[in-house]
Amino acid sequence: MTKKMLIAGNWKMNGSLAANEALVKALVAGAAAPACEIAVCVPAPYLAQVQSLVAGSPIALGAQDVSTQAQGAFTGEQSAVMLREFGVRYAIVGHSERRQYHGETDEVVAAKTAAALANGITPIVCVGETLAQREAGATEEVVKRQLAAVIHVNGHCISEIVVAYEPVWAIGTGKTATPEQAQAVHAVLRAQLHHAASDHAAGIRILYGGSMNAANAAELLAQADIDGGLIGGASLKAADFLQIIAAAR
Repeated sequence: MTKKMLIAGNWKMNGSLAANEALVKALVAGAAAPACEIAVCVPAPYLAQVQSLVAGSPIALGAQDVSTQAQGAFTGEQSAVMLREFGVRYAIVGHSERRQYHGETDEVVAAKTAAALANGITPIVCVGETLAQREAGATEEVVKRQLAAVIHVNGHCISEIVVAYEPVWAIGTGKTATPEQAQAVHAVLRAQLHHAASDHAAGIRILYGGSMNAANAAELLAQADIDGGLIGGASLKAADFLQIIAAAR
């Protein structure tokens, strides 16, 4: 099964109507015939604006979170049903910032994954260890535990998820896992997915996130089990994001 790489931008809590328009227009103009799939995961208030800006282009729309609930008294939440109305194709779930600042557990991340899948949205499931966990030699244990929770709840359709390995110590710090460090963890995740979905594991994309930028993208993307990137800061600069897209073949 041939799978295209996926380069997904995570704008985090950044953007404005004017800045978004300039950025997305530049991306659409510069990514007319990409070799990979592209997505931009934008703050919820901008979904409608960016939906119209990417219409007819190869760029898919993504959300940065999704509720575990379908509807009801959950102030401040957005359901997968609502996101679908805006043409959202991808939703980030379990980003380390959500786990750290909003107390999201592995079980919540698994439930969010299920909510997205039930509504035809591809979840980008984030896993990753802190610096303390890496230094304690617990990297493999941590990422396997995080992914196992998602597999446990969603095993029947695990082949439809995207996984993103984001070492917490490399997010927004300028530190990047070496290609060898990243590949080692991606190989662990691939083996775990193979155990859960042997027929489809090779087709599940595992992205690297954590200070991937225009300078290091090609070397990271050349690794055997790295199938794309979840890009933070560099996704806010059209030239840099386009350079990463060009490196994904």
